[in-house]
Amino acid sequence: MGFVRIRAPEEITSVCNPLENGMPLMNPRWLAQWAWIIAILSADLGYLSGQEENKTEEALRPNVLILFTDDQGYGDLGCYGSAVNRTPRLDRLAEQGTKFTNFYAQHVCGPSRSALLTGRYPHRSKGWGMPASEITFAERLQGIGYQTACIGKWDVSNRQPIIDRMPNAQGFDYYFGTLGANDNGGVAFHRNNESAGKTRDMGSLTRLYTDKAIEFLKNGRDPSKPFVLYVAHTMMHTVIDASEAFRGTSRGGLYGDVVEEFDFETGRLLDALDELDLVDNTLVIYTTDNGPWNQPAYTDKKKGHPEGAIFWGSSGPLRNGKGSCYEGGCRVPCIVRWPGKIPAGHTSDAIFATIDLMPTLANLCGFQVPTDRIIDGVDQTGLIFNTDPQGQRDTFFYVNAVRQGRWKYLKAKHCMHGYARDAERVEREELYDLQADLGETNNLAEEYPEKVAELKRLLEQIRGGTDGYPLKIRN
Repeated sequence: MGFVRIRAPEEITSVCNPLENGMPLMNPRWLAQWAWIIAILSADLGYLSGQEENKTEEALRPNVLILFTDDQGYGDLGCYGSAVNRTPRLDRLAEQGTKFTNFYAQHVCGPSRSALLTGRYPHRSKGWGMPASEITFAERLQGIGYQTACIGKWDVSNRQPIIDRMPNAQGFDYYFGTLGANDNGGVAFHRNNESAGKTRDMGSLTRLYTDKAIEFLKNGRDPSKPFVLYVAHTMMHTVIDASEAFRGTSRGGLYGDVVEEFDFETGRLLDALDELDLVDNTLVIYTTDNGPWNQPAYTDKKKGHPEGAIFWGSSGPLRNGKGSCYEGGCRVPCIVRWPGKIPAGHTSDAIFATIDLMPTLANLCGFQVPTDRIIDGVDQTGLIFNTDPQGQRDTFFYVNAVRQGRWKYLKAKHCMHGYARDAERVEREELYDLQADLGETNNLAEEYPEKVAELKRLLEQIRGGTDGYPLKIRN
């Protein structure tokens, strides 16, 4: 509650003296006492519900910086257990904010981006084919006066320049980047809706996107407005490469070089926030789109990987990687920082997901989530502030799997989205206790048939788009 100056009784007496104002004769002291009471009530019910509420709303309109990498593994950072890659800037970010250990994206690139942008699972938001009718958090932020910018990999317009599905039509005032991936070792850029050149120098992209982001902060930003800056890196997808300054400098081979260059460039961007005195009112969210490409994508060839390349990225203690419905497929690193609001040096094991960003930003920034469609995300403001340590989610859907609390049910498949092939995989029902068995090694389906049946029903409800399925709010 803010401070409100209330007139003292003697001041009110002089102002409201009935003799001076031609009013019927009344006791000035009696009148002053009642005026004092009325003034206090007016302040509490009027001023504080009006002007003070507006002040609170303004205070909770942070700038938002979203850093989204591609195909980076849960175990690739020092703060998530890597003993190979040196990631001092992301490790420091974790020290300054909160690290989430049960954070979920999606299994592959385009679906992960449409889920992030809309707060909806990809079977609703359509992934690479996200239609123009989908509503993004950028559109909502733009509608309440935010300046919005997107830099990097878009990947939700079928990798084509379809104007009404490109960033400018989906809520972003400014865009620079590539509409698709670098599977063939090259990318074509767009600046807003216009072509802006091409390159096959994959080692230049991490610095290029960072330069563009810093340029926006320093020269493209309107200081009178809050901003959202969504930086979606191409690395570490398929044909990876690092710049000359980083190539061959890590202990993790070429992939390690790329991880360490991303860490360095992220540090440059965070330093720009500091230089511009934007740190204290900027919510920084770092995460990635799916697990690492750490296993063969096809039996006979390695999609997008140079001849002789090994598969890269670490899932740490998790099973499998990109494309898989095991934890390594979409449980990813996530660090969130907002000084003075989000606890520093904190680790949370509550379930959290990219789909939760839409309703969480709605609360923090002051917009309304769409009400004409299912929003799968939940408001996790209390979780990130640690006022609700358990968070508002206990369920997550993985295409052909579902988690509820500690339990996870899946119908394992030989291949998901063309990735995560396992020639020995037999399709069967599986049940894991993730609290006791993080690596999903002990299938408990036969021991707990009632739990299997319960989670199987829930999975079908979510797949079917049933309104009111028990997905969102923790009891």
